[in-house]
This record gives sequence, C-alpha cells and structure tokens, in this order.
Amino acid sequence: MRKFDSLSDLPTAAQLRRLLNRKRYKKMFAATLWNTARSVMVAGAAAVLISALLLPVIRVTGTSMEPTVSGGQIVLCNKMQDAKRGDIIALYYNKKILLKRVIAVAGDVIELDSSGNVLLNGEALSEPYLKAAALGECDIEFPYTVKENRWFVMGDNRAVSVDSRVSAFGCVSDENILGVVRLRIYPFDQPHLLGESS
Repeated sequence: MRKFDSLSDLPTAAQLRRLLNRKRYKKMFAATLWNTARSVMVAGAAAVLISALLLPVIRVTGTSMEPTVSGGQIVLCNKMQDAKRGDIIALYYNKKILLKRVIAVAGDVIELDSSGNVLLNGEALSEPYLKAAALGECDIEFPYTVKENRWFVMGDNRAVSVDSRVSAFGCVSDENILGVVRLRIYPFDQPHLLGESS
C-alpha cells in the first residue's frame, strides 16, 4: 500500500473517479470480451452439430451430376427429409460421398433403351435436367425391379456416371443415404434450389 507523507500527496476526488472509472472499464471490457468469445464458441459448436446431424454441407467433386451441379460447388443436404423420385441425394459409396438422382424407388420397374432413354413402370420418364440421354456403363438386365428399401439412382451426366446401372454399384440402401440435396450455396452468385426439375 502506498504511503502518503502529507495531505497534498493524497489524490483528488476527480483523480479517484478517473481511476475507478478506468478499473470499471477494464472489468467491463474483459467481461464483454469473455461473453463475446463464449457466444462465438457456442454458435460455432451449434453450427457444427446442426451441420453434422441435420444439414450436412458437401463440396461437389467430379462431373457425374453435370450440368445440374458441378465440381467445386457446395450444396446443402437435409437429413430429415425422405427422398423421392427426382430428388438428388448424397450417398456413401466406397468411403466417399457421391451425389446421384433418384430415378426409381422400391417396387418400380426400370428399363433403358439402347440410347439411354428411361422407361419407369412402362412410361417414358421426363428428364428435363439432362443435356443428353446416354446408356453409359451398364451391365444389369432390363426390365429391372427395385427391391424393398433400395433406391435406383443415376447421375445426370449419363455418359460418365457410374451408378445403379452397374451391378457392382447397385441400388442404394437406406442406411447409405446421407440426405436429400436441397440447395446449392456456392458459388454465391448461383444459389439455386435443387429438386425434381433441377
């Protein structure tokens, strides 16, 4: 503790107020900084949990879904939504995440002609998202009936996509579906809802 030799050495009331204000400001600044850091950490943890558990974000690689989505783009999936015909899904295959379009569901009968045009349950399938139909790599026999809890998927770039037309790939099981791709979020100048007609 500081010793004062005379009354003139004592700080004035104004000096004491400034000193107290400075100490209060430092305490408030430290508290505000801590609260901000804590809020950022909580928000970051919540974002990671939401992304991992409900809305995974995926960076697209490869060309099998062009022209709908291309390599380098980033899409958002919805894990809580059930896939239906026409939806783009993210799926696990050989320790990779791939994007493919659901063409048929359990019980559906698929046929492909030599040009790659799809017949679904005896009717031509309208596919406005394709640049061109192509048979591509295909070693299964048609007509093909999709089994229970399975999804027949194909890439939009039919000439290069490896998908359910190949027996080694086969139909996708429920447990291998990561989620339904709903939104392209990057590049920022091309945000776009993705669905049956995309």
